[in-house]
Amino acid sequence: MHKSRFVCFLISAVLIVIYVGGCRRLGNWLVRDDKPEHADAMVLLMGGISDRVLQAVDLFHDGKAGRLIIVEESMGPYKTIQARGATIISNTTQIRNAAISMGVPPDSIVILEGDARSTLSEVAIIRDFIADNRMADTLILVTSAPHTQRAGMMFESAFRANDLRIEILCSPSRYSSFNAKYWWRDKEGIQDVLSEIIKIGNFLMFEKRQLKN
Repeated sequence: MHKSRFVCFLISAVLIVIYVGGCRRLGNWLVRDDKPEHADAMVLLMGGISDRVLQAVDLFHDGKAGRLIIVEESMGPYKTIQARGATIISNTTQIRNAAISMGVPPDSIVILEGDARSTLSEVAIIRDFIADNRMADTLILVTSAPHTQRAGMMFESAFRANDLRIEILCSPSRYSSFNAKYWWRDKEGIQDVLSEIIKIGNFLMFEKRQLKN
C-alpha cells in the first residue's frame, strides 16, 4: 500500500514538471505574483523572517492592506526552555516587533494562536478564523518568492473546499534571494525548486483532503 502511494507521488511530481513545460521554467512557474492593488487583509506566512516582513511592511505603507495576520509558529519545546529560566523570543514575536518598529500600528496586527508547524497548519488556522469572523473577501499572501505558487494553491483549495469565496492574491517578497530565471545556477536555487516541487506533489496527493473542514 505504502509503495503504491509512493509511486503515485513520484508520478504526480513528474507530471507537474512536464506540465510546467521544462525544468528551466520551473522557477518562473513557482513564483506567483498577482500584483495586488488592494485587499481586506494580508497574511504573512512564517518561515523566512527578514524577506517576508520587509515585503509585508512595504505593502502596508503602500496602502495595499490595512491589517496583517500572522499565525503563531511552532518552535518546538521553546516553552520548556522558558520554564527553565531562559529568555527566548519566538519567531512570530520577532516579526511582530519588527513590523511595529517599521511603522505598522500594533492594532493592525492580528496574531492567531495555533503552534503552526507547516503551511498546511497555517492555512487551516486562517481558514477557520476567516470563516468565523467573515472579515475579509480578499487576502494578500506574503511569502518568499518560490513559496507563492504552493501557498496560493493551498489557500484556494482550503477556501473552495469549505464554500468560502475568498480571493487570494500572492505577493512574493522582492527581498528574496531566489533567482527564478536562473535558479539552476546555484545550490540554494536548486534546493528551493526541488523542495517546492516535492511539497506540491505531497499536497496534491496527501494533504489536500485534510483541508475539507
